[in-house]
Amino acid sequence: MQIPADFGRWGDVLALIMHAFALMDGIIDPPSSAHLLTVEALRAKALRETGFVALDGDRIVGCVFALERVEDLYVGKLAVAPDRQGQGIGRRLMQAAEDLARSRGKADIELETRIELTANHATFARLGFHETERTAHQGYDRPTSITMRKTIS
Repeated sequence: MQIPADFGRWGDVLALIMHAFALMDGIIDPPSSAHLLTVEALRAKALRETGFVALDGDRIVGCVFALERVEDLYVGKLAVAPDRQGQGIGRRLMQAAEDLARSRGKADIELETRIELTANHATFARLGFHETERTAHQGYDRPTSITMRKTIS
């Protein structure tokens, strides 16, 4: 479901992201920017981006945000509740982002994933993404992120 303008469950979305991204703690360096999120930051993010949530009854079990750029759609903060991973929730959220991109006339979707998260690289490759570059976070002299892109048209 696309997050409506009057969405009142940002605390639940934040809790989901923090729980899902906690699995990366101690694995990725630098730490995830998810640690900087607040309810207010998510509200502001939703004003600039389109958010989607996956629900199981009343429980939020997944989310993703999509930022429309001139030439493509950038997807970020994909999170699925750890106890629900492997059930197609992330795939459905990414499909919602693809559908949004098509509706906005975008031919490509781009995302970034951390170097250390090799399972994520494989998952995104299965979804049709391919690596386009490796970049380093500020202050790092080695690649820390992989940019991946998918052509959808």
